[in-house]
Amino acid sequence: MRTNVEESAARVHRLLDASGATVATAESLTGGRLAAALTSLPGASRTYVGGVVAYATETKVDLLGVPADLVAGQGVVSAACAEAMADGIRERTGATYALSTTGVAGPDTQEGRPVGTVFVGLSGPSETRSAVFTLVGGRSEVQVGACAEALDMLVAHLRVEETGVG
Repeated sequence: MRTNVEESAARVHRLLDASGATVATAESLTGGRLAAALTSLPGASRTYVGGVVAYATETKVDLLGVPADLVAGQGVVSAACAEAMADGIRERTGATYALSTTGVAGPDTQEGRPVGTVFVGLSGPSETRSAVFTLVGGRSEVQVGACAEALDMLVAHLRVEETGVG
């Protein structure tokens, strides 16, 4: 069950703060909303190190180090791009974890993918992975939903690391 963005951001903050870990963000379709959610909390500077809104493909390549051949072969609306974005921002900021968002907020399809297709990347000390979501709604709803999914993905990962139970 997906919680609201504020509750999820608070959970992320508490879990990161308890372990002395940090997070960074690399956003495309969410346009900074994920960073805004993470920085809306008191004490956010203890856990959030920063992020990049890489809306243009060139920005993903130039600032985040997403390989141009990956973009040419798989596109920016892909699991591979989400993972490369997360790895890139984590490497550049030194954060313990990184989240990335890429996908189609609308109103038109992109790279043959329908509106609501969202890829979230998660990079951490032990792995980099991604998940795909199909979200329903207009542009704003897709963006907010993508933020909630990204935060919930990190919460689930942190809880597994904390407890050792998956």
